[in-house]
Amino acid sequence: MAVLAPLADMLAGLSFGDAEEGQPFPATETGLTLLALTHFALLLSALSAFGSNELTLTERVVLFLGAGMWFGQVANAVAHELIHRSRRSLFRLGTAIYVSLLFGHHVSAHRLVHHSHVATARDPNSARLGESFWRFFPRAWWGSFRQGLAAERARARLPRRLNPYLIWVGGAGLWIIGVWIGFGPRAMVDYLGLCLYAQMQLLLSDYVQHYGLRRARTGDRVEPVGPRHSWDSPHALSSLGMVNAPRHSDHHAHPGRPYPALRLSPQDMRPLLPYPLPVMGAIAMVPPLWRRVMDHRVARMQAEPVGEDSQRP
Repeated sequence: MAVLAPLADMLAGLSFGDAEEGQPFPATETGLTLLALTHFALLLSALSAFGSNELTLTERVVLFLGAGMWFGQVANAVAHELIHRSRRSLFRLGTAIYVSLLFGHHVSAHRLVHHSHVATARDPNSARLGESFWRFFPRAWWGSFRQGLAAERARARLPRRLNPYLIWVGGAGLWIIGVWIGFGPRAMVDYLGLCLYAQMQLLLSDYVQHYGLRRARTGDRVEPVGPRHSWDSPHALSSLGMVNAPRHSDHHAHPGRPYPALRLSPQDMRPLLPYPLPVMGAIAMVPPLWRRVMDHRVARMQAEPVGEDSQRP
């Protein structure tokens, strides 16, 4: 994908433009539901193939990489969209995807921690300037687990509210046991590898989309979240493949806005990635190259004065 994305985006142009404000998208929920169900069908099919002992080593590697790319790039983006939907059935479908990838705690951490504290030291999923992805990944994984748990414990004090970490952890345990029983120990090892691969891709997106950006602090107050606090990618085809996830600054400004309605901020107000998001993810795998590409861009953004128009609640 990192090879094909820049070629496809060069042919398609940078952006398909923004939808009209308030435009309805009645088919999106059906599309998201179908993609979510496809995730489970592909996951079970892959596990069945891994457990069959009929694949050659080459076939296993190809299946692992192909399925893992789908789970990490498409299923993650679909689940992310669903957990921001107000309809309970859609929200639960999104959480089911994350639980199946052994990453259920992301539902809590993303909504309660990341969106509240993005681009500050209190958000474990906002990468620090100079921090490599390989240092960021374990810090963000464990930090989001702990801070999401703390946020849910605070909410669990409300009457008749169950801490969802019981579902996140219990559901993960049930998936592991179910894969072991249903497909065998060899498939379970592949399953754990697929989940790790998908989780790395999700946190890689967070790493790329917030690297080095920080909200200004005045005393005890932090500036509102705005376009300056996320790296956008206006590349058209890769955005379609990731349900507009690269239009990240508008998502943080309007978390409940459906993905087809996400807008690109004016170009002079937002940090822009130089290449499509999948390409930037590949670059982030090589820390010296990543810093050469990104650090001077971060410095330029941080040096620009914060204007009133750039601060959106």
